[in-house]
Amino acid sequence: MSAVQTSFGRVDESLNIYVTDNGVERLIGSQPSMSADDALAFYTKRYDDLAATVRLLEQRVKAKADAKSVTKSAAKLIADLEAPAAIGDLQSLRDRVKAISGELEALVAKSKAEQEVASAQALIEREKVAAAAEKIVAADPNKTNYKNASIKMNELFEAWQALQKSGAKVSKAKADEIWTRFSKARSTFESNKRAYFAGQDQLVKASKNAKADIVAKAEALVAKGAEAFLDYRKLLDSWKALPKVKSKSDDALWAKFKAAGDAIYAAKMDKSAADDLAFAENLKTKLALLEEAEKINPEIDLNAAKAAIKSIQTKWEKAGKVPRDSMRATEDRLKAVEQKIKAVEQEQWRKSDPATIERTSSMRAQLEESIAKLEKELAAATATGDAAKIAKATEALETKKAWLVVVASN
Repeated sequence: MSAVQTSFGRVDESLNIYVTDNGVERLIGSQPSMSADDALAFYTKRYDDLAATVRLLEQRVKAKADAKSVTKSAAKLIADLEAPAAIGDLQSLRDRVKAISGELEALVAKSKAEQEVASAQALIEREKVAAAAEKIVAADPNKTNYKNASIKMNELFEAWQALQKSGAKVSKAKADEIWTRFSKARSTFESNKRAYFAGQDQLVKASKNAKADIVAKAEALVAKGAEAFLDYRKLLDSWKALPKVKSKSDDALWAKFKAAGDAIYAAKMDKSAADDLAFAENLKTKLALLEEAEKINPEIDLNAAKAAIKSIQTKWEKAGKVPRDSMRATEDRLKAVEQKIKAVEQEQWRKSDPATIERTSSMRAQLEESIAKLEKELAAATATGDAAKIAKATEALETKKAWLVVVASN
């Protein structure tokens, strides 16, 4: 068997295969079942495969592929190139791998920086989810719209799951811390919701019992007809004071309560109509009395006026009720006459009051004294012919005389 020799390896007569690696010959295998050419081709093919792997690594680095994956591939290739069973320029492959190490380090650094940014953003997004859940829980549990809030909570949970599946890798400790907050908020929300609806059930039950009692009382009042009107109004106030709940039973109870009220109101309207008809004659009597009363003139004879109004008041009471829509107008007209008589009486009393008379007399005396003095001053001014003094004295005198007229009239 003849030997085969190449620049990077050889096959000897015994079919032992050697590679010349960096100036040193190294036995890499033995293929007694192959020919020398086939054995050489076999190990040369292994070299070609390694070269193809190096070329692929170079392309991936140039394309800035995933740094973690590329780094892993590079580490494996370096190990594979330490002492491979292949024939070819192995050192050139090692040099090529070493040549891209700088680019690979930059790729790794860039990937790490991007990962840090993505991780920070992922934590921010999770923080937003937790904060939104905590905001829902912070609201007054008794004023929360649990239908809308439950939808929002479900959306937040789905957002959290999406972040876990597609978001960047984050610190487990920090992620667990935020998850604990979110989980606590969800648990508190569910607890509040259960407590709220349990309270609502109790509220509905208590309200139903109270309203059923009110309905029974209202239905019992129907037999009293119009006389039950005020009692029914009190029951209506009691109904309004109860908490508002939405339920079919509540609607049914209200329908029964309203039906009782309608019957009572109808009876009251019938009674009012009958009363108005019955009171029509009373109105005629009172209108005649009003015409008589409005002719009274207390300024002419107060005592006669007082006697006349007293007689009219007695007849007024005996006349009885008038229709509802005329009651206010008739009462106001009678009160106007009464007020007129009272005003005249008070004015006469004031004038006859000793204290008032004394004050009036004193003031009158003072004015008369001032007038006498001013008349002398006017005469003196006239004698001098001083127009300014004459005008001043005349004006003062006229003022005092006007006041004297006012005082005398009182």
